[in-house]
Amino acid sequence: MAERISLIDASDQDFQQAVESALRYLRAGEVIIAAAEHGYVYLANAFDKDAVNAIQILRTNSPGVTLQVLVRDRNMALGLSAALTVQQQSLLDKFWPGLLSVTVKAQPGLTWNLGDDRRLGKVNLRSPKKKFLQAILEQSGPLATSSAARAGKSAVVDSNTLEVYENDIGAIFDESVLQVGPLSTLIEFSENEITLMREGAISLEDLKALVPTISAPNL
Repeated sequence: MAERISLIDASDQDFQQAVESALRYLRAGEVIIAAAEHGYVYLANAFDKDAVNAIQILRTNSPGVTLQVLVRDRNMALGLSAALTVQQQSLLDKFWPGLLSVTVKAQPGLTWNLGDDRRLGKVNLRSPKKKFLQAILEQSGPLATSSAARAGKSAVVDSNTLEVYENDIGAIFDESVLQVGPLSTLIEFSENEITLMREGAISLEDLKALVPTISAPNL
């Protein structure tokens, strides 16, 4: 059975012990479940192929579905992506941590498989705003992630309603019932262009205030 660790009204000491537990499970190649802004998510070491594949199985993802990668900040993102322009980096500085997901060209030397056998050469990155996730990322490095809901289902906001065999994961970090909220805004960086792929928590107007030339062909 998965260990259940409560973060509800956790003291500073309990919080730090929970972070250490999460890191221990991740370093052992386990999948854990924790709260993101508006739903519980699976987390695994992005460079542990077996753990990443375990998330795909738990999610019942179709072949070729790639997982998102959580990073602590812009500096961690720069270690995973091809060179970003000053304007692209300014977007990350403005909206991270937060609900901005960014697809970038991945560094060619990365030894991971997020679900596409690296055929796409891209990776989707986000820096979460949750205090617990940020504390883990400070020491863990990049984490592969996906919603803890089955593929095609709504986000899980109550950890007691998870549809998962608890012996398939290492630990569940409970933050009670989460607030339902908007999806992240999805943008893509190419060499000389920034494209809005999905409008979510951050509006097109918010993005244009910083990057007036952003394109939005699908909106």
